[in-house]
Amino acid sequence: MTHTLEENITFVRPAYFYIGGFIAVPHYYYVFLLFVFIISVLGNTAVMIVIYLDHNLRTPKYVAVFNLAFVDLCALVPKLLDIFLFNHYYVAYNDCLTFLFFCYTFLSMQSLNLVALSYDRLIAIMFPLHYHVMVTHKIMFSLITFFWILVIIAILFAVGFLTRLSFCKSLVINSYFCDHGQIYKLACNDNFPNSVLGTLLPVLFLWLPFSFIVSSYICIGCVLAKVATAQERAKTFKTCTAHLSLVVIYFIPIIITFTIGARIHPNARIINLSLTSVFPPMLNPIIYVLQTQEIKISLKKLLKIRRECKVIGK
Repeated sequence: MTHTLEENITFVRPAYFYIGGFIAVPHYYYVFLLFVFIISVLGNTAVMIVIYLDHNLRTPKYVAVFNLAFVDLCALVPKLLDIFLFNHYYVAYNDCLTFLFFCYTFLSMQSLNLVALSYDRLIAIMFPLHYHVMVTHKIMFSLITFFWILVIIAILFAVGFLTRLSFCKSLVINSYFCDHGQIYKLACNDNFPNSVLGTLLPVLFLWLPFSFIVSSYICIGCVLAKVATAQERAKTFKTCTAHLSLVVIYFIPIIITFTIGARIHPNARIINLSLTSVFPPMLNPIIYVLQTQEIKISLKKLLKIRRECKVIGK
């Protein structure tokens, strides 16, 4: 019976979708997004420039840090500003799917990049004598390349399954961007494959990475417990503080929102999720500059060279 009804439904591909997640949000929130965007661009660009210019930072660890800064630069905020500062709530069908692809790709890569950094810290502390064998440029490049390929293929599947859906009901996406879950729920025909992907994607790009990172820090904690002195433990743990801060900033708000999402107002959930997507790109470079000794030294050295060049020029 259901199959017969679906055959009688005319396939409808809409001209546009309407992003309706922030209709009731005050305008000053968008000004705040603009501020976050500017800080994110300046901070992540600075981190990338420092890593590129300082040959001492051409290590496997900073390959992952550079990739994280690049991913943060390409994250969600620019399109958010276009939608909400300039009232471009109507997004063309193809543009919406493209927007969805890039949003999910970069947000997923943020999560997997933290896994690469976690692997670096795990090997550095558990197998320090084998670190330069187990964490090489080739291994780090291979790991990050694998993550990019995995994410791109998975998100392409998600977008591809959306193109088989017919939309004959509301075209209002109750989110702050072209959200996969909100789009497939608007469809008139069978959306079961999309529902399955909607369940698998968070497991693959949120829960599994978070589980790996938590497990790695449990192992690191066991190793630190065996270290002879408290001073040595503190010194070793200090090398993890930047990465651990990024993990807390990225994962904890998302997990809390998903856990209590059903018990809070939909608008509150949308705002919470939007903040979890814009805060990490802004805070990541600040954390690395403040908590990573190598980057602080490199930044001071580059600024000193620049001042000396100005003096010579005069």
